[in-house]
Amino acid sequence: MTRRNAASRGPVEAAVRDDIDQLGDLTGVEPSLTELAYTLAREVDLTQTGECEDCGARVPLEDSTKTLPTLSRELRQTLAALLEGRVVNDDDDGLGDLATPE
Repeated sequence: MTRRNAASRGPVEAAVRDDIDQLGDLTGVEPSLTELAYTLAREVDLTQTGECEDCGARVPLEDSTKTLPTLSRELRQTLAALLEGRVVNDDDDGLGDLATPE
């Protein structure tokens, strides 16, 4: 997985990385979705400030009002897809259907 210097991460990317780290081992398509989430989070962080191609420093952008909502929506959908297979059924107490008479 992509590991960037923690100091170069913006707040959204850092939060997404922390959230995904809490998931533990990734299986199936989760590694791919994770990389996509990291990329989208980084782009959200860079929407209001871009990155200088020469030195990597953050520089102000002229117009970020159109791209931020789109990136945010994509990031939410990617995170939802990542979590979709991990939803735990709170009603599952391990006793099966013992309460159901035969």
